[in-house]
Amino acid sequence: QVQLVESGGGSVQTGGSLRLSCAASEYTDSTYFMAWFRQVPGKEREGVAGIDRDGITIYADSVKGRFTISKDKPKNTLYLQMNSLEPEDTAMYYCAASPTLLSLGVTALPGAMPHFEYWGQGTQVTVSS
Repeated sequence: QVQLVESGGGSVQTGGSLRLSCAASEYTDSTYFMAWFRQVPGKEREGVAGIDRDGITIYADSVKGRFTISKDKPKNTLYLQMNSLEPEDTAMYYCAASPTLLSLGVTALPGAMPHFEYWGQGTQVTVSS
């Protein structure tokens, strides 16, 4: 079973940028559907970006145009480049992997948590105004 370790979180001001990384313990490019989720206290974990085995990406409306998900195949690492950050982006961010999910529609992304079997421990992102 794959192990995922996130890093790159931190505190930034509104308009700033951060790049999150998710290091996988094994090759994931052709094996898993990968995604980034975020969660604030008292709310459900929501999907914000996903990438399938062919490199096709999807984004939640709240982050589209500001966040970019990508994979570094040789490094088995997933990234989330976050630009133009807003206080509403403050959350714990999690990397997730699914060995069974082949594709995912944009409208299904926010509530896709049940489809993912493997999770990292999370990394905190705080955006101040």
